[in-house]
Amino acid sequence: MCVVKCVLLGMLTGMRNGVFWDARYGAVACDAAPVLGAMTYHNDLLGQLRREWPGIGRTREARTALNRLVERHPSIRLDHAGDLCAVVDALEVRGGRSALERAEIVRALLEESVDPLIRRTLLQTLLPGIVSVCRQFRFGEGIIRDPSETLGTAVALACELLVDWAGQSRQYCAPDILSALRGRLRRWLLKEKDAMSSITHFDPIDEPAAVTSPLLARLDSYRGSQYDRIARITYARVFEGRSLRELARDDHSAPSSLQAELQHFAIRFLI
Repeated sequence: MCVVKCVLLGMLTGMRNGVFWDARYGAVACDAAPVLGAMTYHNDLLGQLRREWPGIGRTREARTALNRLVERHPSIRLDHAGDLCAVVDALEVRGGRSALERAEIVRALLEESVDPLIRRTLLQTLLPGIVSVCRQFRFGEGIIRDPSETLGTAVALACELLVDWAGQSRQYCAPDILSALRGRLRRWLLKEKDAMSSITHFDPIDEPAAVTSPLLARLDSYRGSQYDRIARITYARVFEGRSLRELARDDHSAPSSLQAELQHFAIRFLI
């Protein structure tokens, strides 16, 4: 029942060997400089990605990555692109390239996306498509309270896809990625919907829980143990009625990851 821990709401970082996603919680380990900067949980996720992009795509390392890309794929005719920002500009509809030329560039980017900078370039050009996928699901309306959480998760799932598919050659690369993203986002939303149902019986909405409830006694038994933190957060969520977003802010964690942690704790120790 665990959900994707959206690293973009914390920090997605590059590694020499790509990005490692923990199979259990979707966490990212890193050993190098950030590829994406620290993400705050708010509605301007896209704005932050776009603002930080020039600082990534115009670096010396970005120009070196572009040179390698051009050497390995001369047919994409990016010899005169000064940096990776220029590559993203060339992929715009108004960039002067035909649809087939743009598709060829995107295919080359995926083939070389073992390089974190090339992968970040591919992500940047896919952002409008990622938003379109979220819009198809109405940003999780009725399941996810904050649309930015759905968007953040979609971006994280897209990053995971780019890692999984790095080095592949696909003729219809962008549509394939977005189609796969659509499937993964649908599965995430279904899991979130199921999780909502599974924890409703101890999520106080109309009435506060009774002080003498077995749940309170169980939570008290974990005070001072290695589960003290999550027990206190569960108490605040259930007995004080505090919102998930507020608790995540105080805990300095992403709401989606905290929700996954709460669900895991509840299923393992409380139910």
